[in-house]
Amino acid sequence: MGNIPMMDWQNDLSLIYRNHYKITLEKKFQNKILRLVKDDITERKVDAIVNAANSYLKHGGGVARAIVAKGGKIIQQESDRIGYVPVGSVALTTAGSLPCNSVIHAVGPRMGEGDEYVKLQNTATNILKLATQKKFKSISIPAISSGIFGFPKDKCAKILIEESRKYLQTNKESSLQTIEFCVFDDETYDYFEKELNTI
Repeated sequence: MGNIPMMDWQNDLSLIYRNHYKITLEKKFQNKILRLVKDDITERKVDAIVNAANSYLKHGGGVARAIVAKGGKIIQQESDRIGYVPVGSVALTTAGSLPCNSVIHAVGPRMGEGDEYVKLQNTATNILKLATQKKFKSISIPAISSGIFGFPKDKCAKILIEESRKYLQTNKESSLQTIEFCVFDDETYDYFEKELNTI
């Protein structure tokens, strides 16, 4: 996987690859992997990718649109059958022709609607609960709500990483082996990197 810097393998798994992935940082926690990658989430080969969805599961813009464009109409058709999903909740569809196996549609909060921080915490926890229920081993999560929903990127990084850490700590029997955070811009990557390096 390219040139791997020297490190203390006993205490930390903190790798930066510049080969297959554009940029990857990994931390080992509770014998599981927390990974940060700068990449296109529609290209991730994991059990499930997470789509930052709206409550009506209408995937007309941003990453959601790209997921349907690459995965096929089946994703929108299944979403239409599911219908309304409240903020903080999640729903599951197949992945069509995407390289992952499933798509978890997670509805994060819009800034200004009230209780946004708690709602994003609930969204993160519900993603991990559903992934465990489905016995997924790997998932890839974007920076939920930090785009057009206006949630601060630094707070998004803190909440998603902290909730993942807490979930793994309290659910040691979870099937999840790798929780990945997939971002595509430098600013968001820097916030997630800073937060992940506190582990």
